[in-house]
Amino acid sequence: MVLSCAQTSDTREVAQRALTELCRAYWRPVFALICRRGHSAADAQDLTQDFFLMLLKGNLLSLANPARGRFRSLLRTAVEHFLTDKKNLAQRQKRGGTIQFVQWDEWLAEAPSQLLISEQDPQDWSAERIFDVRWAATMVEQALRRLAEECETRGRLRMFSALRVYLSAERVEVSYAKLSASLGVSEAMIKRVLHQLRVRFRTLLREEVARTVDEPAEIDDEIRYLCSALANVR
Repeated sequence: MVLSCAQTSDTREVAQRALTELCRAYWRPVFALICRRGHSAADAQDLTQDFFLMLLKGNLLSLANPARGRFRSLLRTAVEHFLTDKKNLAQRQKRGGTIQFVQWDEWLAEAPSQLLISEQDPQDWSAERIFDVRWAATMVEQALRRLAEECETRGRLRMFSALRVYLSAERVEVSYAKLSASLGVSEAMIKRVLHQLRVRFRTLLREEVARTVDEPAEIDDEIRYLCSALANVR
């Protein structure tokens, strides 16, 4: 998606639509990083949209070379440079100026975070850790969203909604009896479907991560890194 935004020979409207999808997926880690750098929530909203507007107007995407590393690292570095560029901050326009990708409330409603973080933890976290935690959550939520869509298509959305909390944490104790009673199916079916959902979830998560790295060999390392980022998050 990043490379298509940078290299497209189509109209600006096509490139803007592609970049809008990028914003929808990755605004949360950018917003969290900006907040951690001392900006109020309202200012961080403006800066987040301005940052993505800068991507569209500037040449960062044309410099996105997969061989240089993960897109996660490129994006985080770009945000840091954006925040330290006093000239850009002084010249920025309110809420993205004349171009606004999507209403902020729509971003919040479209992709509410499923990750719960205790109020005490972030106070001691570095901006880099907050960014990585939110990035990891984004990867997980993207995979879960795709899985939910698949389940809805197959008429299994109710089953997915009941079992989703167990998909990314196999060590969590599962009360098969309670699930069986609430869903009206046998415990054997619950176990079978949960196993199938976990397998599919892992596949989708790998696909999401694969989009942000250059080589397939990097996928497992990136997944381990993201898991470690989420390890102590509640």
